[in-house]
Amino acid sequence: MDLLAHLEAYVATVEEAGFSRAADRLGIAQPLLSRRVKTLEEYFGGPLFDRSRRQIETTELGVLLLPYARDVLDRAQRLRQVARSARRSPVRALGVPADCAPAALARALRVGTERGLTLGIRELPPLERASGLADGSLGYALVRTAPEQAAFQVPLGLASAPVADGGTARRTLHLEELRPRRGRGTARAARPPLLLLTEDQVPYFEARLARAAARAGLPEERIRPAGPAAGALAETLAGHALLLCAEPFARQHGAHWAPLADRTLHRGYDVRAAPGRDGAAAVPDWLAALLASAVGAAAHRGGPEPAAGREDAAARLAARG
Repeated sequence: MDLLAHLEAYVATVEEAGFSRAADRLGIAQPLLSRRVKTLEEYFGGPLFDRSRRQIETTELGVLLLPYARDVLDRAQRLRQVARSARRSPVRALGVPADCAPAALARALRVGTERGLTLGIRELPPLERASGLADGSLGYALVRTAPEQAAFQVPLGLASAPVADGGTARRTLHLEELRPRRGRGTARAARPPLLLLTEDQVPYFEARLARAAARAGLPEERIRPAGPAAGALAETLAGHALLLCAEPFARQHGAHWAPLADRTLHRGYDVRAAPGRDGAAAVPDWLAALLASAVGAAAHRGGPEPAAGREDAAARLAARG
């Protein structure tokens, strides 16, 4: 049974309130439409129309199934539109971080379809996104780069277990605040580790974080790479670890989040295209904007950036107590 054709016959009969008018609308013979409706009734196990009266009426079963039938037909129509768009233009693989906002990626897919560009989303670690552009397996990608050189920046902070009183006050955090306080007798091993998601396991970023941690007096073993994001989040929400991440990711999972004061530890992103035959290919402006939104980034407006490790002296003294 061609389910879509049979559902079209059923929906048209409901909307036209008659077999003859429904057949004319679909451009088929009335006996064929009647057979399709009858086959569908056998398939669903009950009558869709009451034929005992002069003008047919939709049964309770027919009324119940109508919105679902329309939804199936609408989805099939959208599927055909995407297929036509894909035939007109090749699918371009798009490499993105694992913590992107799904709604923003969905907007990118829809806008791409409307503009004749079919995108295929691929969640990849930073180094694989860069290599995918180089070898041509990706058409576009969000590429990590130093924040002071990037088109878009994402502030990073530390996620921790939810605050008991539900407070939402956001206080800038200095790494110095994480080191053990003298005179409190707290063993280093008891201090929660600082976990790095795969997205931040990039050589230049890990080197910057290590230097910042050393200046703050944090033991090297306090910072360690996390495994899968789900496990890192579970440790964080249980109060066993701190997680370095962006604010939208922390809020999405109900964690408390505080931004880091050191802006050199922001994430930096550029949206790049795989090189074409004539060199570097251009990235559509609409795609760059939507991908920046997906990672919670803001455009970098330029201007002097702080040198690595250079912060406001008063703020550093306050953080040290």
